[in-house]
Amino acid sequence: MNSSVWILFNVLILSLLALDLFWFNRKAHVVSVKEALGWSAFWIGLAAIFNVVIYYWLGSKLALEFTAGYLIEKSLSVDNLFVFLMLFAYFKVPAIYQHKVLFWGILGAIVFRAIFIFAGIELLNRFSFMVYILGAFLIFAGIKMFFAKEKPLNPEKNVVLAILRLFIPVTNEYHEANFWVKIKGILHATPLFVVLIIVETTDIVFAIDSVPAVLAISKDPFIVYSSNIFALLGLRSLFFALAGVMELFHYLKYGLALILAFVGSKIVISHWYHLDIVLALGIVGFILIASVVLSLSFPKKPQVGVPQ
Repeated sequence: MNSSVWILFNVLILSLLALDLFWFNRKAHVVSVKEALGWSAFWIGLAAIFNVVIYYWLGSKLALEFTAGYLIEKSLSVDNLFVFLMLFAYFKVPAIYQHKVLFWGILGAIVFRAIFIFAGIELLNRFSFMVYILGAFLIFAGIKMFFAKEKPLNPEKNVVLAILRLFIPVTNEYHEANFWVKIKGILHATPLFVVLIIVETTDIVFAIDSVPAVLAISKDPFIVYSSNIFALLGLRSLFFALAGVMELFHYLKYGLALILAFVGSKIVISHWYHLDIVLALGIVGFILIASVVLSLSFPKKPQVGVPQ
């Protein structure tokens, strides 16, 4: 891929993010469901337009790989949303400042995803046996996710947060939308910065599963990178659109686990049997739809003693 294409793509993404932060959301405000749905439609529509460009520019195969990569990354990102929701509740982050945390969190996630993607592709190109390790890892990750029990969130155990507090004083209260504040001439981090740090480290953990899953679909660096970026761009708006109904999708975790295991199996058997990308995309879509339908058809039973 020509280097100028990479430059133009990144300039486009950074321009969109700059418009988002400094123009459309220059004033801190509570994001309504209507606004969130509008932005979600915008980002999804933009990804669809970009995929059409890929179709006419690079062909149907890479366009299908982009679709599959985008769908898998978007689906796995929903897991992040549950963590963000619990994190904001734990630290009592005012709704008016949540958008800023997610914006900078996702900007950092884009940087880390780029590092993970290019490192992964380099390993796969240098060592052919890494393909089977990648497949086995995805199968293991899927099984682990499927049988994992829900645990209460405890951000205080975050290693990065513990290290941060060793070197930087942290205030006990929020100072509007500031990440940093000077008190008696000494620079302090605010709880908002603490939340941002945990959001970033949480995304790194999630990327360990999601990036290999997309690498299992496509080996083209531009397709893997662009599908990841477009999926991440709409994550903030998706959070505000689904914040009130996330608990409804309690079977989604099992669907995501099956997708990881399926993609891992696909890459393990690729030496003996090549599964058509259209069929693979159809299976991923079916699993996602089935998990959502099951969640809505069989609502989660309320826990005894927990007010609803």
